[in-house]
Amino acid sequence: MTRVTIPRILGVTLLLTYGCGGGDAARRRATVLFASGADLQSINPLLTVHPLARQVQRYVLLTTLARYDSALVPRAYLARSWRWSPDGLRLTFRLRTDVRWHDGTPTTARDVVWTLQAARDPATGYPRLNELQAITSIDASDDSTVELHFATGASHPHAPGDLAFVFTDLAILPAHLLDTVPHDRLREASWNLHPVGNGPFRFVTHEPNRRWVFARNADFPAALGGAPTVERLIVVVVDEPMVKLSALVSGELDFAGISPQHVAFVRRHPTLGICEYPLIFPYGLLFNTRRPPFNDRRARLAAALAIDRQEIVDGYLFGLADVADGPVPAGLPQYVAPPHLPLAPDSARRLVKASSPDSAPSFELLTVGSGEGALEQMLQARLTAVGFKVTIRQLENSTFLSRVFGPRHDFTAAVTGIAGDPGLAYLQPLGDVTGIAIPNDPVAAQRVFADELPVVWLYHARGVQAMSQRIQGVHMDMRGELPTVASWRVAQ
Repeated sequence: MTRVTIPRILGVTLLLTYGCGGGDAARRRATVLFASGADLQSINPLLTVHPLARQVQRYVLLTTLARYDSALVPRAYLARSWRWSPDGLRLTFRLRTDVRWHDGTPTTARDVVWTLQAARDPATGYPRLNELQAITSIDASDDSTVELHFATGASHPHAPGDLAFVFTDLAILPAHLLDTVPHDRLREASWNLHPVGNGPFRFVTHEPNRRWVFARNADFPAALGGAPTVERLIVVVVDEPMVKLSALVSGELDFAGISPQHVAFVRRHPTLGICEYPLIFPYGLLFNTRRPPFNDRRARLAAALAIDRQEIVDGYLFGLADVADGPVPAGLPQYVAPPHLPLAPDSARRLVKASSPDSAPSFELLTVGSGEGALEQMLQARLTAVGFKVTIRQLENSTFLSRVFGPRHDFTAAVTGIAGDPGLAYLQPLGDVTGIAIPNDPVAAQRVFADELPVVWLYHARGVQAMSQRIQGVHMDMRGELPTVASWRVAQ
């Protein structure tokens, strides 16, 4: 393979970090470079939906009350235990007392109460606000005890081992550094630029759209895994597939999500390997049902019948995904088998004509990227063939997120992946995005998606990370890429 020159972004990163411009992995020793296709949007867990940012928050910089193990069972973490009252209306967390913020301040119940109260305030803009609406009050009886009270009749888990996903996902924030900031101004908080955490890694620096640097926290409690063996974790922003591949080959990156067409090459490379793992990360074509043409269900059904999803899996993803008929991958406990929508372009063409008899319906398809957009072009070709007029617009990631998931929902159609969770709490917020009311109950929600078609589900993604073989102890699964980062080891 001909070596591709690494662009200035990686060379400068290494120069600033190590005092040399070389990309030799041996010089980095126990520093790991992990590629991200975009900047992390925000390091504040109250403000971001970015999947990798959420992982960095809960596995690197901060701690959550509980966390899922590899079998997706919630286990104690910052909360050493939790207990539901017999009537299911009170949830009590007992917190650890040996976790400190990186400025030396103890982590206490005050931090938990402040974080949950901020998340419950609509002014904050927490993306999972709906998951906390059943809570009526939050109290701290002492520094290590937090009680949550729920409304009578609220739907929530209350078996001894059950816990809502939000308590495993929302990382706790330092109240002593944030409680003077009004909730509606948290996006402007200085903490977001210089965060103080309490997790296994400390924040070092952030260069926007370039990198995030974290260093091992030598004081992290042994009971929670102790200090990481990795000295530094650097999240490097690299969005071009060939740049990622070349940087991996040259030793300037240790991890990078790669394009399916590069998997065979990486498998043959003597210093690299492939980590393939299941994800809860469905990809779909989202419709804004408030706008024509997709305010008409016939147009949505036409799009669903026009798209060849097997073609996408085989031709675009090289088989590294599964065709999706619904938003939930098979195998999760609350999965409901959806009806299969066949490829039926003739039926789609008739539906397009019926929904818009006077002219071909036109719309703009939003997506993230700056390259050729192969997936979008496949969708465009199939939809054009049945009578739609489709214009593709590629946006930078933060702009895309703002337009699609922001309060204005300024889009007609968008193709994107949806970061999921074992509790299926990701389903209901899609109602706000698409304009179709989605019930809280996951089973009922799946039926609404099948009936109303606010999204044409395309495929269930599988994670594919290329990685340097010098990194050991890596395990990736439905939780993501970073759940075991604190135990990664670098071969010397």
